[in-house]
Amino acid sequence: MKNRWRNIFFLCGLVAVAIMLLTFDSDWAHVLEALSGAGIWFPVILLIWLVVYLMNAWSWSLILNDPSGTRVPFGRVFKLTVSGYALNYVTPLGLLGGEPYRIMELTPQVGSRRAVSSVLLYAMMHICSHFCFWLGSVGLYVALHCVDPEKYALGGWMVAMLSVMTVVFLTVLYFFSLGYRYGFVVKVFGVLCRIPIVRRWAAGFLDSHRVQLTEVDAQIASMHVSRRAPFWGALTLEIAARVVSATEYWLLMGMLIEGFSFSDSILVMAFSSLFSNLIFFSPMQLGGFEGGMALAAGGLSIPSAYGLYIALVARLREIVWTAVGIILIKIGKNHDKGIAD
Repeated sequence: MKNRWRNIFFLCGLVAVAIMLLTFDSDWAHVLEALSGAGIWFPVILLIWLVVYLMNAWSWSLILNDPSGTRVPFGRVFKLTVSGYALNYVTPLGLLGGEPYRIMELTPQVGSRRAVSSVLLYAMMHICSHFCFWLGSVGLYVALHCVDPEKYALGGWMVAMLSVMTVVFLTVLYFFSLGYRYGFVVKVFGVLCRIPIVRRWAAGFLDSHRVQLTEVDAQIASMHVSRRAPFWGALTLEIAARVVSATEYWLLMGMLIEGFSFSDSILVMAFSSLFSNLIFFSPMQLGGFEGGMALAAGGLSIPSAYGLYIALVARLREIVWTAVGIILIKIGKNHDKGIAD
């Protein structure tokens, strides 16, 4: 990537982080109180998320590093993973920042088709892992109800909600399987061609790049068919990363509530992340994250104030890692000399 574009991404991220700090939706006295309450666990939580990002980078590395092509070092994959997520956090609609950045950084090294296909396939894998995690959390709640029906009640509204969620998740996963099997890029542009605001641009782009987009679809489908072990390994790592990240809630909530289990932390994380992802158009899911945490805590008969406390600490952790990701944009060798197609 040219330094001009790298500087643009860096400055946009820097400005976004500064704005978030200046408009933080909590009094700084409460922030200091939350950090004091978290104590030694806050640095531990930062390390937990280091492990999560390493797992994300490993997952993407399995997708990216086809044995027949140029190998991208793991350190560079990790850097682009953290920086990409940082840009996604500060960008409205999520994928408008991190994915273009990753593609532009990788293209000189591995070629545009491989860069696009690997980034899109990893993004698809990451989103798919969320739905697998949410679906598994529904099963976990039902299983825990059988063990402790008083704590994990299955009233009429809960049965209805879990049933609807199960149907929705299974339907989405079915469409993911079709995308993995046959590709999805050309189909996505076909849908965009029917949307009034972007259809003219989408139609022109599709007409002029149909051959390249078809090749990207072929590479995505090839990953599912001919490289099944890396495919399932990448998906397993992404789901496992969701489980590991639940340790954050287990450590913090365990200080406040006696008997708070790791299973509880998985459920709190699942339902809070589901709610916050429903407003994906907001940078860093502002407001939705805190609201989702409070609702998830309430659903497990946990005081809402505890949920908001955990959300505040998690928000601080996000800001720290976002700042790290933005700084990483400016660190590392320039890989502009490489494959171009």
